[in-house]
Amino acid sequence: MYNKEEKSKQKKGKSLFRKVVEWLHLWLGLVSGILVVIISVTGCLFVFQQEVNNWYYHKTLYVTPEQRPVLPLSQLLDKAQAALGPGKPASYITTYTAPDKAWEFSCYSGNDTAITYFGAIKYYEAVYVNPYTGEVTGRIDFKRNFFSIVKYIHWSLLLNTKYGQPIVGWSTFIFVILLVTGLIMWWPKKWTRSTRQQSFKIKWKASFKRLNYDLHNVLGFYALIIALVIALTGMVWSFTWFEAAVYVAASGSTQPPAIKTVQSVKNNNEVADIDPLDIAYNKAAGILKGARRIGVTPAATPDGVHYISGYKGKEVYYGRDELQFDQYSGALLNRRNDNDKNRGERLLDMNYDIHVGAIGGLPGKIIAFVISLICASLPITGFYIWWGKKKKSKKPVKQAVRVAVSS
Repeated sequence: MYNKEEKSKQKKGKSLFRKVVEWLHLWLGLVSGILVVIISVTGCLFVFQQEVNNWYYHKTLYVTPEQRPVLPLSQLLDKAQAALGPGKPASYITTYTAPDKAWEFSCYSGNDTAITYFGAIKYYEAVYVNPYTGEVTGRIDFKRNFFSIVKYIHWSLLLNTKYGQPIVGWSTFIFVILLVTGLIMWWPKKWTRSTRQQSFKIKWKASFKRLNYDLHNVLGFYALIIALVIALTGMVWSFTWFEAAVYVAASGSTQPPAIKTVQSVKNNNEVADIDPLDIAYNKAAGILKGARRIGVTPAATPDGVHYISGYKGKEVYYGRDELQFDQYSGALLNRRNDNDKNRGERLLDMNYDIHVGAIGGLPGKIIAFVISLICASLPITGFYIWWGKKKKSKKPVKQAVRVAVSS
């Protein structure tokens, strides 16, 4: 049994722990609050970028289906390259099995010495081509696209990644600490009917001060799990050590996956009647029959290979099968299916889709949108709670001064 002295020490220890938690929650919240609001609001906006872009660029992204085969990929690439110009080589192609989708040919070039986003990207554009006719349906400048700018505010505060990403990463890390300390502060000392109502219900008809407290306290609790998932998946991109930790935890191994390295070999005596890119793409299309879209990265060096990946989901990036082809003959050099990857690789492949909620389809994106909105509100409601307490603590001092003057 504990004597009174031991019980008193235990209460003091708990009280000290609580004070440390409250101090961390307050000052870390004040330091990171503005950044958390910016990161959360931009994340909230970006969730539905696919749906909004599909609506806004509908004439560019969609075509009328025709009862005839699509043109060879090499011909469509020539059409797209002519539209992009010689100084902007198409570096990535996205084709679709849906008959009403235009095929995308994108080009990108960066400048790693720049400080800001607009300086760090020389160009980032995409040309869309009707796969039946080769007609260019439109062109999008993603460098100046609204959602691209929103994404890079979220990603690096419109700074070059190497400058802005660490700021966003550490702000997210602090937010994780705020979520944990917030849960400790939310947890009632005793579970009674009254504390349950205060912890789980918002009093909508209460005073603004009480309503603000409930919005911070109750909504913070309900958003906690999903908010942690969103924050932790964001940290995967910010810190290599955290990405490595996620891989080790999921795979159970500290060894990186063994990736087979292959190269294209030019045979001067070999002359193909069909463009090797078309040979490679046709083979890939036959192998990747379940794919909704196929991503193609043409070889960029003399010994490079054509990378072709099949994506089974409508807009998700996980679960892809990856193929490599010789750029001179179109021969399949390597195949790595999603089933060949370990749990760590699969989890990291899912990271983006989990982060934006796309892994859960439209319901998942709605949840991500709502939770991001709540996360944006927490620093604001928390600041108002702190400001109200600060003003309240000053009132007795003012009253004491008035009494002293009147006397």
